[in-house]
Amino acid sequence: MKSNKSTRRRFVAMTGGMAMSFLLPRFAQAENIVRAYRNPGCGCCEKWADLMTSAGFSITMEDDDNLAARKIALGVSEKFAGCHTALIDNYVFEGHVPPADIVQFLSEKPDALGLSVPGMPVGSPGMEAGDQKDAYDVLLMKKDGSSSVYKSYS
Repeated sequence: MKSNKSTRRRFVAMTGGMAMSFLLPRFAQAENIVRAYRNPGCGCCEKWADLMTSAGFSITMEDDDNLAARKIALGVSEKFAGCHTALIDNYVFEGHVPPADIVQFLSEKPDALGLSVPGMPVGSPGMEAGDQKDAYDVLLMKKDGSSSVYKSYS
């Protein structure tokens, strides 16, 4: 069994040191339930789910033959769409949002719909491809359908 210190180090390493490690010990010990939905058979979603588990979340990933309709029902417009949709504490996390950003967002509890990484950018969590990395933004999805940049990665 790995120690918490070892788990934290691995998480910080996996997130390129961007993890808010001062939040992780307290956060990872709480019961953090994630219900996620994906297009059937999507393998990158499983990789993202593994990273979420390593960050202290308890996650279930379900196939959804009509994921587009679920996104619309949750208020996620097509411009924010990723390959999976996750629900945590009445927030929506769309696509390959870095676990550290989710930890930070949940600690802030903003009045927002959630976070999104539209599309499937190479190098985002679960979309690793060696040293290749696309620049991408994590978007704060607002309840009125607008957005702003929450964090940028290059």
